[in-house]
Order: sequence, then structure tokens, then C-alpha cells
Amino acid sequence: MKKIISIFAVTLFCFSCNNEKTSNATTATSDAAKKNLDASNAIVKAIESGDVSKLGDYIAADAVDHSSETGKDVVGVDSIKASMVRMHDMYSNMKFDIIKELGDDDYTFQWVQFTGTCKVPSMGMPAGTKMDMSSLEVTKFKDGKATEHWSFVQPAEMMKMMPGSGNMDKMMDNKMDTTKKM
Repeated sequence: MKKIISIFAVTLFCFSCNNEKTSNATTATSDAAKKNLDASNAIVKAIESGDVSKLGDYIAADAVDHSSETGKDVVGVDSIKASMVRMHDMYSNMKFDIIKELGDDDYTFQWVQFTGTCKVPSMGMPAGTKMDMSSLEVTKFKDGKATEHWSFVQPAEMMKMMPGSGNMDKMMDNKMDTTKKM
């Protein structure tokens, strides 16, 4: 029995050493991935500061932002810059905290916590409303520049911003009750 346990322990030790080397090799970040993450961070800082003058260094001329407030695509670096300036100007104390980020040669993924205060009515919220929401920002890159961007928000985060969202719970409860009666 001791012999079997010893063989098992040695085998386990060898596999764990081998897996450690493999996992270190797969977590290495390429130069392109690092460049993409740096570009994503520069874009976030530009939105925070309102200084979009260098965004042409990070965003392709024909890039598409699929995550505008209107729900329509924003096409082209100049239109994206204008959209980012509008966003910056709509909120005071704007801050993006990156909770976690990952990147490879083609995409970056940033889990971001956004805070600020609405200066003007925005997304159904009156001026003076404090914003505190998280999102997943996905950016596609080609040749070191962002070519497409998407933003994903949890439904609960969106409901906080909807006018009369307290009524949504009642509406859903009523719908469920109606379904039960059928």
C-alpha cells in the first residue's frame, strides 16, 4: 500500500510540475495583446478626461462603436471622438475603474465600473442622478487599432436607469400571476 501511495505521490508531483510550466506558457501575453490593452486603457482615459485629441492613434479611421446611447452605430473615428466628448460632458466626476481586463492579438475585454453624476437628463435619468454601474467592454483590434466596440450591461444595471423601474417589478409579478391563472 505504501508503494502505491508513493508512486501516486511522485506521479502527482510530476504532473503538477509539468502543468505549471504549461500554464505559464499559455498565460504569456504577446506584444500585440499588450499594445491592444494599452490602447483600450488610453481610450478609457480619453473619455474620462474629455481629451480625445490622440484617439486617432488608437482607433481606426473607419471604426464602428456599436454601443452608443442612441442604440445606433457610430461610424468613423471623428464621429466616435464627438460621441466620447458628448459622453464626457454629460457627467461630472466621471470615473472608470477597470476591475479586470484580458486581451489577445484581436480583442480586449474590460470589466469596468463607471461612476459619475448626470449633468443633464440622460438615459431616462434626471440631472443630478448619481451613476454607478458596471459593464463589459469588448473591443476588436486590427493592426494595433480599435476597429469595433461593444458594451454589455447586466439587465439589473439597465433597470436601475429606466424611468419607473420600480413599476417593472409589479408588472412582471402581475404577468406571472396572470400566467398562473390560465
